[in-house]
Amino acid sequence: MANVYVFAHAGGSVGEYLMWADDLTDLRVWGVRLPGRSARLAEPPYHRLEPLVDDLTAQVSFAGPSVFLGHSFGALVAYETARALHRKGREGPGHLILSSCPPPHVIGTGRREAPLAGLPDDELLAAVEERWGPLSDQVHDDPRLRKLVLDPLRCDLGVLEAYEHRPGPRLPVPVTLLCGTEEADRLSLDGWSDHLEHVTERLCLPGGHFHFRADRAPLLDVVRDRARSLVTTQRTGAPT
Repeated sequence: MANVYVFAHAGGSVGEYLMWADDLTDLRVWGVRLPGRSARLAEPPYHRLEPLVDDLTAQVSFAGPSVFLGHSFGALVAYETARALHRKGREGPGHLILSSCPPPHVIGTGRREAPLAGLPDDELLAAVEERWGPLSDQVHDDPRLRKLVLDPLRCDLGVLEAYEHRPGPRLPVPVTLLCGTEEADRLSLDGWSDHLEHVTERLCLPGGHFHFRADRAPLLDVVRDRARSLVTTQRTGAPT
């Protein structure tokens, strides 16, 4: 049985993604929980990506056949975690699924968009909704909920904005790139080929940045297919 490690979007909780386990009963779905939110709320968050990745690779074995699935900010964390495991000669993912994330050289210090992390709360909410879609009314109306949402979101956006891609060999792991049809032109997914050896497929799924919220079935079909191929390859020694 393959493992699926899920890396959530900026400010997000893996709880949303762990619910997918009910639809992926032949896979083990694991949420990569970051400090400063949910069950790790009492822990100080990271403000840079490198120590965060060092922490993940030190605490998690990532043993056995696995797929890394990262969405948006989580896709960047998944990519850098896979790079770190490869550099260290550790077992890493047999397949990466990177969803709704531009290539790393245009993130952070190479970004094309204005920074958001330092904006006042109301301006940050407006900018986030303009760029990635609406938040619930409760986030606007409940100050306590707003803080629970904005604190980790602001932290993760700060990590993104401080990120500096370090050039190196292209990652030798098969990768599927995903995005929503409404964001395809903005993301420039073709630029990922500068950083990855094996982009096996680029898929645009119906919807916007959170394309899976309206219908998660297309994304879960991709996850099942990639994970099952890993197990088949491990058993037979040849990809299907």
